[in-house]
Amino acid sequence: MSYTITSHSKEQANKYGVIIKPSRKKNKKIDVYKNGDLIASIGHKDYNDYGKYLQQKGKQYADKKRIAYKKRHKNDLHSGNGMWADRILW
Repeated sequence: MSYTITSHSKEQANKYGVIIKPSRKKNKKIDVYKNGDLIASIGHKDYNDYGKYLQQKGKQYADKKRIAYKKRHKNDLHSGNGMWADRILW
């Protein structure tokens, strides 16, 4: 099953000045590009993200899941793929 990029992720990418496309990596959701260069492959296809929770269960539930995600990944949110996953998917 392929991943469909959510409007939330598209808005976030625009906010940070990057281009996002469906990932070419088997288990990833999104490839992030800046100035034409691939800078990150983010999001495992088997897990939901903020945009998916918004679509499926609404804002209140998505906000709870966002808080839990940020707690779980607090050490990974400031650089590399973790930073881009946080910015684009959450």
